[in-house]
Amino acid sequence: MTIRLYDTSARQVRDFTPLVPGSVSIYLCGATVQAAPHIGHIRSYLNFDIMQRWFTYRGHQVTFIRNVTDIDDKIIAKAAEQGRPWWAIGYENERAFNEGYDALGCLRPTYEPRATGHVPEMIEMMRVLIERGHAYASDGNVYFDVRSQPGYLALSNQELDNLRQPEGEGETGKRDPRDFALWKAARPGEPSWETPWGRGRPGWHLECSAMAHKYLGSAFDIHGGGIDLIFPHHENEIAQARGFGDEFARYWVHNAWVTMSGEKMSKSLGNSVLVAEMVKRWRPIVLRYYLGSPHYRSTIEYSEEALREAESAFARIEGFVQRVVEKCGVVEPAAQVPPAFAEAMDEDLGVPQALAIVHTTVRQGNSALTADDKESAVARLAEVRAMLGVLGLDPLDPQWASAERGDDLHGVVDSLVRLVLEQREAARTRKDYATADAIRDQLQHSGLEIEDTPSGPRWSLGTR
Repeated sequence: MTIRLYDTSARQVRDFTPLVPGSVSIYLCGATVQAAPHIGHIRSYLNFDIMQRWFTYRGHQVTFIRNVTDIDDKIIAKAAEQGRPWWAIGYENERAFNEGYDALGCLRPTYEPRATGHVPEMIEMMRVLIERGHAYASDGNVYFDVRSQPGYLALSNQELDNLRQPEGEGETGKRDPRDFALWKAARPGEPSWETPWGRGRPGWHLECSAMAHKYLGSAFDIHGGGIDLIFPHHENEIAQARGFGDEFARYWVHNAWVTMSGEKMSKSLGNSVLVAEMVKRWRPIVLRYYLGSPHYRSTIEYSEEALREAESAFARIEGFVQRVVEKCGVVEPAAQVPPAFAEAMDEDLGVPQALAIVHTTVRQGNSALTADDKESAVARLAEVRAMLGVLGLDPLDPQWASAERGDDLHGVVDSLVRLVLEQREAARTRKDYATADAIRDQLQHSGLEIEDTPSGPRWSLGTR
């Protein structure tokens, strides 16, 4: 079946046809590294991580570019506020983003270019834009003339005459207040690079057009990012790239926000939930399930209750996996996912519908276990592992298994709980059931679930 994606530019779901058969090229707007990531940032890349995994499963070779904006107004302001070098702020937070991506099991991009590493490409793009009448230099700044590019604002479906863009600090000499900065003239105490139009630094939008051209060429398949980037960032990228002569992206895919109390989760609003803190309170695989299970175009309203529900839902999947492994041994994933799962994923990455197939298969597998039908239970687990693998949620994947083994706190708790469970077993052996029940009740009161299995008792974290 053909993969179909919602294309923002077409405002409809379209059949996906790659430029090069068997290959998919994706550019995703990555982190602006003025602060550590919250779960809204990680949600965006996780959605495109699932896209990458699905294209790979369907037999495509994926080239995935995710940029790092390591110089902009916010980073410079943060550096001044903290009295630290701008590059130290950027690198510290770039590492925090990568730690967050890794914690939630995201695949590494093919390339992860930084804006500051591509100033020569930006200078060349500006030179061509000026020569072709799409840009002009003024007071050391370089601006894009928005009236020079037919189709400007088509992606966001706005009218230029209704557009009002406030001037940025230091942006002087514009012919039209709606023109946007490709390059900003140097100011005291700020980083700058030499250009034919004077020293300065990149505007926000230019970097992505230049880096997409360098790594993916004049045309590529998919450009992704959050819905908040449609305007002005993605509109301005299109104007720059097409003024330069590139076809640019053929499909535009945007993910929705994570909100709190109805507002977009953001650093500026102070309502962000940092990934580094969340992974201390919740297992990373549960966080991945929580952020990845809604459709990528659906808003997630953050709440502790919703996270507990996600934890419980994933526990049902994980419990089935553990029971089959204990009874039958480790089962390898099936070579193919069930057709209904594939159909859901092919239709605009329908993860909610795909997860419904996962849960149905888990229920079938549990019924097989109850009937002592090991063959059916093993077959269902093979299907479940294949589906979870595509979503990056297979609890038997070495990444998650090693993460659990590498969690020192989990290991300490495991040792202590097993010691208590041995005491409970000893009480049951001597038929002191009152003591055995009291031990079990105390463990449950502490937030642990105890399940007696043929191979002995097993503990897990209960719902909070």
